[in-house]
Amino acid sequence: MAQQGPDPNELDESGDSEESIEETQIHDVLRNERRRRTIEHLQDGSGTVTLRELSEAIAAAESGESPPPRNIRESVYNSLHQTHLPKLDSLDVVSYDRDRKRIEIDGRARDVDLYMEVVTEYGITWGEYYRSLGVLALFAVVASEVGVPGLVNLGSLAVASVFLALIGVSILYQLWTHRWRYLRLLS
Repeated sequence: MAQQGPDPNELDESGDSEESIEETQIHDVLRNERRRRTIEHLQDGSGTVTLRELSEAIAAAESGESPPPRNIRESVYNSLHQTHLPKLDSLDVVSYDRDRKRIEIDGRARDVDLYMEVVTEYGITWGEYYRSLGVLALFAVVASEVGVPGLVNLGSLAVASVFLALIGVSILYQLWTHRWRYLRLLS
């Protein structure tokens, strides 16, 4: 008789299930704008939010008005309460207390987060930003080596150091703007 592997639903020592969310479930979660905004809002926040706070924030984002119109707030509130939050809770992406109407990010949000490309406030992804910065740094170092006026006086080591410092500052900025997300991962 063939020996079976570990039960995928078995809990590990930390109490978390070893299996992650299936890719099709992640795509189903991300297909809806309100579910994406819920995850983003919870990741950018510093802890638990109420359903009212969450629906207000999502309604404001959808309507572009602050405060958002009452009918939009109510629509968002009802759809979150009846559909979106129970779905996210069943997948352990968020923890939703239906009685107290309180929501917090949960352990499997990281599985979903891997599929959510982080975009800067200027509309490009961080990956595109760092890739562009790296290519620009490469061209600047090569230009200083071949004697392009202005860069030849600095030297390739100085040019490379400036770009490394710029990359370091960018990383610190990115970590700072997403600090609640990273602190939650550490705890």
